[in-house]
Amino acid sequence: MRTVHTVRELRALLNSHRQHGHRIGLVPTMGNLHAGHMSLVEKALQQADVVVTSIFVNPMQFGVGEDLETYPRTLRDDQEKLEAAGNHIVFAPSVEEVYPHGLVQQTQVSVPGVSEGHCGASRPGHFDGVSTVVSMLFNMVQPNVAVFGEKDFQQLAVIRKMVSDLFMPIEIVGAPTHRENDGLARSSRNSYLSEQERAIAPALFGTLQATARALKDGNTDFAALESEAQTRLTAAGFRPDYYNIVNSLTLKPAQKDDAQITILAAAFLGTTRLIDNLSINR
Repeated sequence: MRTVHTVRELRALLNSHRQHGHRIGLVPTMGNLHAGHMSLVEKALQQADVVVTSIFVNPMQFGVGEDLETYPRTLRDDQEKLEAAGNHIVFAPSVEEVYPHGLVQQTQVSVPGVSEGHCGASRPGHFDGVSTVVSMLFNMVQPNVAVFGEKDFQQLAVIRKMVSDLFMPIEIVGAPTHRENDGLARSSRNSYLSEQERAIAPALFGTLQATARALKDGNTDFAALESEAQTRLTAAGFRPDYYNIVNSLTLKPAQKDDAQITILAAAFLGTTRLIDNLSINR
């Protein structure tokens, strides 16, 4: 496995693979890798001959007061995990390499529609930062396929729309959410949870499951289901951010005749913000 830190090194390395007709896969990450990330790498290895995992804590997608400075940076451990997983190339650029003229002067990519509401409402500018850096990574790597986790459901929708709208010749593959044995979605931010908060955290997925059961049983009073879920989360010790039942494709509020529905949720435990989702077909 090779680790490179500049776009020039990366392109030189990938050019040799392209000359041999290799299919290139990309797994964008912010590092502090866990088993969920490894499942993305595994999925990419099934889709490509050469897999690039990027590790970059992107300042553009962090808002004021968020955890940019304290976000875990564990490159050495990440490299060991990736090598054991069979990853081929680690691309770990500096902020100066990605944004040589600073954030203020950086051209940005904005994806309307699916980026609005949900996390887009709670974290203004977040998805502009995501779509900008991902479009840059796509241009740096020029992959044939890129793999993203379905845990970040809205992010995946944003990336898919960006690729479609901008005619990018990249296949976007979604990988199922990787969970702990008690149902908690794996996330780098789970490490922020105290022991007491970690014991409570699986209730978020449990609440999603309860709502999904009600939907499958034919309950279409979406507003009531959302309200009940927020009450349940509050009682468990969460501070709900949002809990929305949406059309899986548009991310707009679900309608009674929608066949594909996704429940999107975000809630705080102490200072830690957790997100999760659950999709059903009716």
